[in-house]
Amino acid sequence: MAGGAREVLTLQLGHFAGFVGAHWWNQQDAALGQATDSKEPLGELCPDVLYRTGRTLHGQETYTPRLILMDLKGSLSSLKEEGGLYRDKQLDAAIAWQGKLTTHKEELYPKNPYLQDFLSAEGVLSSDGVWRVKSIPNGKGSPPLTTATTPKPLIPTEASIRVWSDFLRVHLHPRSICMIQKYNHDGEAGRLEAFGQGESVLKEPKYQEELEDRLHFYVEECDYLQGFQILCDLHDGFSGVGAKAAELLQDEYSGRGIITWGLLPGPYHRGEAQRNIYRLLNTAFGLVHLTAHSSLVCPLSLGGSLGLRPEPPVNFPYLHYDATLPFHCSAILATALDTVTVPYRLCSSPVSMVHLADMLSFCGKKVVTAGAIIPFPLAPGQSLPDSLMQFGGATPWTPLSACGEPSGTRCFAQSVVLRGIDRACHTSQLTPGTPPPSALHACTTGEEVLAQYLQQQQPGVMSSSRLLLTPCRVAPPYPHLFSSCGPPAVESIPVFGALCSSSSLHQTLEALARDLTKLDLRRWASFMDAGVEHDDVAELLQELQSLAQCYQDGDSLVD
Repeated sequence: MAGGAREVLTLQLGHFAGFVGAHWWNQQDAALGQATDSKEPLGELCPDVLYRTGRTLHGQETYTPRLILMDLKGSLSSLKEEGGLYRDKQLDAAIAWQGKLTTHKEELYPKNPYLQDFLSAEGVLSSDGVWRVKSIPNGKGSPPLTTATTPKPLIPTEASIRVWSDFLRVHLHPRSICMIQKYNHDGEAGRLEAFGQGESVLKEPKYQEELEDRLHFYVEECDYLQGFQILCDLHDGFSGVGAKAAELLQDEYSGRGIITWGLLPGPYHRGEAQRNIYRLLNTAFGLVHLTAHSSLVCPLSLGGSLGLRPEPPVNFPYLHYDATLPFHCSAILATALDTVTVPYRLCSSPVSMVHLADMLSFCGKKVVTAGAIIPFPLAPGQSLPDSLMQFGGATPWTPLSACGEPSGTRCFAQSVVLRGIDRACHTSQLTPGTPPPSALHACTTGEEVLAQYLQQQQPGVMSSSRLLLTPCRVAPPYPHLFSSCGPPAVESIPVFGALCSSSSLHQTLEALARDLTKLDLRRWASFMDAGVEHDDVAELLQELQSLAQCYQDGDSLVD
């Protein structure tokens, strides 16, 4: 493995976070599988930032995500909590016990057909009962996923997807999955619904010690840990789990970057009063507490609003998706996440998580918005300057943080990544002597084109930009979103993504505070009984309003 990687440990907290994470790791895995393809650029992104090497008890080398995920009882379907790479616990028991052994086994969930095919592609169960992983050509990525009768990739259907583990095609380390057994994923009873419930989970010695042990396991093997990225549900009790986890990380690993992605599923409806009020309260408490303990916080959602007023989901000009399906929404958010996190995953000239957060969060602006163009439109024969000029003066990307349209708002600082554009298209190929139609057409490198474009769009704004040849992988089991009909032929796409400290957050955070002041908390005693006091709500309102003031349009760029 290449030395000098600045490792990142990922925490994945909640069920929708599991959906986003499954797509994210599938995309990383697909990129690893293409690493030896001569058509793909080599060495732009360093997989060792996110992955770790290991070895099974039988000497099989493994390459698994540096990941800790937490979810509720009943969320794993047929996926084993200890993963599939290492010796089965029953076999260990058989070795320890020399007497007669009888096994009683209940199959709780039928295996998803997609996972059955994944297992047949990934390895075999040998005669001694040990799972053997099939060799992979470059030692990292998984082989192509096919059925026994056809060479075409097997794509899980929406009807077959119940939980995120139904389409995860990446093997996890036994230390990755941490189940919260006291709450249920399915059913109406025993749900993790409120912020206070989530906070209390990590106050219990059992779960706190389990998380700390797993953190120490991963952190101690890192040569240079740059920080932690947290994928955390904001709409339910996992907002409290995330807040306590971020506090623990800040206390134990001072100086490391903590970048939190607060995740919310698709649109909601007025008729679900309790769920909507809980969603509002959890989102507000989560944002404020995560901001207090993180280097940077970015809400991610395809919904149009963080508050009580439902807004239609965002529209992508080149995608056909169903906003009610977590499988679709999470795929789009994972694609954006795979792009905007590029700066701290580069092999050369990387930006550390701390540096990225410092650039975007000056003057207390620790909440940022995200946006993306998925896929980036570049017609045959077009150059990058041609394509960028088509956007005119409008902000080009689709907003992904439920903070309204970015047009007409002020950007204080931004980090922008454009990936997947062939080098031959980076600049305009004008005939010698032809006057360039714009300043972009006169640029001599793609990096210059992108920097010039950002300067034109946001004069005087602190901007960091990256241009990569590496596209974003969208091979199966990524859903078929790129056309309404025809075979799923798209396996990689160009993406334009941005993180922005924006004045739109002033209105968004103030609107959250206004919605909270209208609540009669006596009607929602069950939320308060879960561990939140009336004084906590008053303090929350003050902190939301203070945070909103940081984003007033009149703020100067420096103190």
